[in-house]
Amino acid sequence: MISVDTIARVRRAHFVQKKSIKAIARELRLARNTVRSIVRTETETERRYERREQPMPQLGPYVRTLDEMLAANVKRPKRERLTYQRIFEELRIAGYRGGYDNVRRYARSWAEREGERTAEACVPLSFAPAEAYQFDWSHECVVIGGVTTFVKVAQVRLCHSRMLFVRAYPRESQEMVFDAHERAFQFFKGTPKRGIYDNMKTAVEAVFIGKDRAFNPRFSRLMSHHLIEPTACTPAAGWEKGQVENQVGFVRKRFFSPRLKFKSYAELNAWLCDRCIVLAQTHPHPIEKERTVFEMFEAERPLLMPYRGAFDGFHAVSASVSKTCLVRCDNNKYSVASSAVGRPVDVHAYADAIVIKQDGRVVGEHARRFGRNQVAYDPWHYVPVLARKPGALRNGAPFKDWPLPSSIEKVRRKLTGSADGDRQMVKILTAVLTDGLPAVEAACAEALDAGIASADVILNALARRTQPETAATIEPPERLALTQPPRADCGRYDALRTTLVMEAGCGAL
Repeated sequence: MISVDTIARVRRAHFVQKKSIKAIARELRLARNTVRSIVRTETETERRYERREQPMPQLGPYVRTLDEMLAANVKRPKRERLTYQRIFEELRIAGYRGGYDNVRRYARSWAEREGERTAEACVPLSFAPAEAYQFDWSHECVVIGGVTTFVKVAQVRLCHSRMLFVRAYPRESQEMVFDAHERAFQFFKGTPKRGIYDNMKTAVEAVFIGKDRAFNPRFSRLMSHHLIEPTACTPAAGWEKGQVENQVGFVRKRFFSPRLKFKSYAELNAWLCDRCIVLAQTHPHPIEKERTVFEMFEAERPLLMPYRGAFDGFHAVSASVSKTCLVRCDNNKYSVASSAVGRPVDVHAYADAIVIKQDGRVVGEHARRFGRNQVAYDPWHYVPVLARKPGALRNGAPFKDWPLPSSIEKVRRKLTGSADGDRQMVKILTAVLTDGLPAVEAACAEALDAGIASADVILNALARRTQPETAATIEPPERLALTQPPRADCGRYDALRTTLVMEAGCGAL
């Protein structure tokens, strides 16, 4: 191939130095026809070799079959289309004995020739201040408590200022979506007028023609609470929320590389919140390059709708209560008050808590556990059962490693050696349900100061503490003061008794 430099030398020798074609060919050791071809094309500064016809000794007889297979493959839905490897295997069945690379190169050239591989053009979008935000999920790998974990990261982005909010969760469930929105709106100190989402199942129940969607009722209540208009993107049209799509890759490189290590989700999310602010303060806005993202956010914040308070974002399910006062939720078990046994309950699953209600009354509340086959006990739920089965206090699973207050724990240790120690301890614990833990703890401390560890003494001290105080003496005004104060004289009673006896005798006569 003749280089660009050689063509330039030929052109200068002929047009500038006025040398003949023969002299140029001899000097540069080129064929005369080559020099003549360069000179005749006065504007040619580069030559490319293009093969007129590609020889295909193996694939040639099967080109027509391959064209038909590629054309049929394009008409299939995207999920059902065959890969080039599968097409190669089908062609081998038809008798082709060549290599896979020949088939792959031909298939790519066919796709370009037929227009199947042309890039899709997009229209740049522009948003007014406080007009909209975009929401999406990403999956990242971190180390939580020494265990490598794939966390689900909620990503929120204000479309005008590009301010971002990032928070990690164990799941992508609906209660996590609710919590992510509440945290983001609290972080922004306001809400935009419109939210842009993909068709995630926690928000969209059905996709109709065009932009019509059937949103989840609970998700619609969240939007109604904050006065937000939800907008769902067209399926497979990620460019409609391209800002948050780009944020996913950007955050992965800037926040989650190298792999993060934290003790808990709370510690991880506190760090992510700080990083969002630092990044916004140091990163220039993509359009207003002389201003940072945080400066644009500060200008947009007054235009946001005021934050209307937290939405009660829970996922509700019905459950039955077992005889052991346990309710199953999300592959784990949680204890409830013993009075709830035998009737169904409503389990409200929040992002970080489980609240169990029966007839509108809370019968159990626990920190949420993520995992499988875990049991969360509240020992106070089982105290009423101990009145009938005091022996369960010693070996009952809910009472293992029970962190009682120091005074009550000292009394428990002193009663352990006595014959009826369990029964006495049950009486003390039962009093907590009516009088409260601080009062019982104070009564136990009073009994320990006296050197006595007895349920009767503790309950007596508790009764004295809870009995009403004596009414204060009321001093009468001076105008009601007695002129002759009363005297305590028992002799006056004897004199009165003697007089009555004498009068009774006279009457008898």
